[in-house]
Amino acid sequence: MKPIRLTKHAEEQCLERGASKEEIVESIEKGIRKPAKKNREIVTYNFPFNNYWQGKFYSIKQVAPVIKEEYNEIVVITVYVFYF
Repeated sequence: MKPIRLTKHAEEQCLERGASKEEIVESIEKGIRKPAKKNREIVTYNFPFNNYWQGKFYSIKQVAPVIKEEYNEIVVITVYVFYF
């Protein structure tokens, strides 16, 4: 697999939304890719969570990085995180 690089914006979104770099990498390796705007892809992957986020209990955490696959690397543009 190509090296994965997070933009500054993606790093900020990870902190704000509760995702780790390890979860981003695992999502890209194992997740489902779908086309997104501007020749990008969104990759979704569900993790068991069974914990509290912002005072509410959730069973699943879905990590969804938006990526641009370049010739020599995968660039993570932003990261969405959904709790179910």
